[in-house]
Amino acid sequence: MSNQLTDKVVLRHGAVLNNRMAMSPMQTHSGKRGGFVSDDTLRYYNARSKAAGLLITEFHYVSPNGGPAYVPGYPEQLGAYSDEHLDVLRQVAQALKKDGNKAILQIHHGGRAAIGQAVSGQDVVAPSQVDFSFLDYPIRELTADEIDDIIKDFGEATRRAIKAGFDGVEIHGANHYLIQQFFSKLSNFRTDKWGGSLERRMAFPLAVVAEVMDVVAKEAPQDFIVGYRISPEEIHGDTIGYTYKESVQLIAEVVKYQLDYIHLSLWDGYSSRPQGVDKTYAELFREVLDDETKLMLVGGVFGEEAARDAVENYGDLIAVGRGTLVDPLFAEKVMLGQGDTILSEVSPETLDYIKWTPGLFEAFSRQDSLGLPKIPGAESIYHLHTGRFDMYSKK
Repeated sequence: MSNQLTDKVVLRHGAVLNNRMAMSPMQTHSGKRGGFVSDDTLRYYNARSKAAGLLITEFHYVSPNGGPAYVPGYPEQLGAYSDEHLDVLRQVAQALKKDGNKAILQIHHGGRAAIGQAVSGQDVVAPSQVDFSFLDYPIRELTADEIDDIIKDFGEATRRAIKAGFDGVEIHGANHYLIQQFFSKLSNFRTDKWGGSLERRMAFPLAVVAEVMDVVAKEAPQDFIVGYRISPEEIHGDTIGYTYKESVQLIAEVVKYQLDYIHLSLWDGYSSRPQGVDKTYAELFREVLDDETKLMLVGGVFGEEAARDAVENYGDLIAVGRGTLVDPLFAEKVMLGQGDTILSEVSPETLDYIKWTPGLFEAFSRQDSLGLPKIPGAESIYHLHTGRFDMYSKK
């Protein structure tokens, strides 16, 4: 029998999901200075407690030098790098869990993308010192001791997630952030144990996974959830950081740590495939997963039909990103048999219902969407854009 969208799902360590839908991690552009939660953040997450059975927060940076990764002028990225964040982390967990769904804290280090460090005059750190043409600030190569500290920081952020009442963590190894930077031949030119061969470029991602799983084993409830998100390829024209052949090898090693799920970050949709390859990314990665590691896909889902297709024919779980931005009751409507009422585009009339943060509204009412994939119907709200956060960014 094929997967059904409304199935209850039992994960490897005993956690039970109410359905096969997840809310994809998406930056809310709502943080205060230092990565602290605002009232806008909590309003946004409170509105999405029924969006999916598994609710993944936006990325939270785990080290003081790991963020914020954000557009200057806009509200900041959220953080989980100190015990001072515990109270606000609890508030986010409570907001997401209030209707019985699982709350996951995504943990992350921005590496070269931590533009907030540059803005404040601090070093921006990365695996190697590379002069990237798309950056207007310098980056510094991490020392061996700093690398060890960051690995420990992922463990400490996991410990905070446990204390704050989250049901799990997702390790963010995708989207060109630090973990991916270590794995990529375009950003890792180290000659020590952290770079060079494929095996050495795998070392940092695997060390982070090992640290997180060690903390979980010692301090978390038995059913605590751990996932790992990866971009299957890093290809920009003729420039290649890694292909799916290499990332499949990395995931084959990651699954040995008995995580609950692997999350493929797919820019071209849940059914996409590498160029010139007959198999989808889902099929290729499925080949190295054991029977207990769930495969989560993401991309291009704005309604029940696409979500159903994703879990019936491609993966175990489908993460819905922009679909839950447009309709915060996405999963609840499916579960109630009201999938035909899911909103598929934004309009001026839906703005009160969707409860975006001011930062999200300003981002998606720009014609460039701050470089993010456009929201269906966004052209209907372009005339409402105020520009209140645009002083440091091009319109």
